[in-house]
Amino acid sequence: MHALQHRGQESAGIAVSDRTSILVVKDMGLVTQVFNEKSLVSLQGSIAVGHVRYSTTGSTRWENAQPIYQTTKSGAIALAHNGNLINTEELREELLKEGNKFVSTSDTEVIVNLISYYSDFPIEKAIQKTMERLRGAYSFVLITEEKLIGVRDPYGIRPLTIGKIENGYILSSETCGLDIVGAKYVRDVEPGEIVIIDENGLFSIQALPVIKPSLCIFEFIYFARPDSILYGKNLYEARRFMGARLAELAPIEADIVAPIPDSGTPAAVGYAERSGIPFCEGLIKNRYVGRTFIQPAQTLRQLGVKMKLNPLRDLIKDKRLIIVDDSIVRGTTSKKIIEILREAGAKEVHMRISSPPVKYPCFYGIDTANRSELIASDKTVEEIGKFIGADSLAYLTFDSLVESTGRPREDFCLACFDGYYPISIPQDLKLTKFILEKSS
Repeated sequence: MHALQHRGQESAGIAVSDRTSILVVKDMGLVTQVFNEKSLVSLQGSIAVGHVRYSTTGSTRWENAQPIYQTTKSGAIALAHNGNLINTEELREELLKEGNKFVSTSDTEVIVNLISYYSDFPIEKAIQKTMERLRGAYSFVLITEEKLIGVRDPYGIRPLTIGKIENGYILSSETCGLDIVGAKYVRDVEPGEIVIIDENGLFSIQALPVIKPSLCIFEFIYFARPDSILYGKNLYEARRFMGARLAELAPIEADIVAPIPDSGTPAAVGYAERSGIPFCEGLIKNRYVGRTFIQPAQTLRQLGVKMKLNPLRDLIKDKRLIIVDDSIVRGTTSKKIIEILREAGAKEVHMRISSPPVKYPCFYGIDTANRSELIASDKTVEEIGKFIGADSLAYLTFDSLVESTGRPREDFCLACFDGYYPISIPQDLKLTKFILEKSS
């Protein structure tokens, strides 16, 4: 969970089974705020699931913290979910009519209640029948009193990997979660697959056919940690390649190449190497402040920029800077950073972004805001550059982004850039997110 803290900072929880019962400890806050020696001592058992939450469906409150515990006809389960369903309200209404109760506002509880609804069947069949009714992105891990089970949607939008340790197996959203416990990477859970781990080992069921591999490209750009591996590719190397291609596509005379730490660092290294312009840490990051992108409120994001980044004034004063970042979403953070750099004496600030413009909202588990808040949805590159106060602005192209992954474009969801959603979005959800063009 420490290794995966970057994936969510609102709450943390662990559920443990000792093969007779399941105990859950969870609360709001970071892993280090929720767990201490006393709480960890109480978590005794041989099967466990942990979760750090980043909310996209459901508010920031204790009831939405995971894992979510539920008693069913066939025994207790505790489930942790990564992703976002797009038919949550439809399923919730159906379950309410069947007499189900809800204590949270998250889509994860919908999944738990569906599994419980089908609990007359063996757990594997109950999960399969649940998957048949879910629409959207979901990778989830659950425990029963005797089993550890991992599930991935038939598009594979969110990652889930399998690792092997001496006396068992590990499931993790990223390979960096395997490394920290000394597990050896085995393979990814396949789209539409159910992986079951019990005292007899690991076996799997292809519960749903693979529809279209659609791993979220934003995992490559920003969300996953750079020391993780996706589609067999080390993300640090992929991001360094993005920066190198950016240097070829958008060269500019400057004195220093500096990243927005930490998400822009690998691409800045690649840009500096390819351009021959010296790499420098122009901004120092306070590593005790979380990711401003995934803060739940805009005011927190804006305050977080100054708390998080401080300029090295002596190094950047009177210098022409190339600032490299992974993306621009709303534009407010980039604008604030450029203001900070100019106040520190920067002569010029040229912004280079190692992804294409984010024009469309994500409905699958990354909260990229309503379309009305996405600066690239109705502004040209030149207009964005003017808004953020940059002397010049350039983005990486689609083709170069995909090239950096080593996989074909067809293997990804690129909806936030091109508006093509592999899983069709209900009209009411589109309207909620203001995805419809103003002229339509």
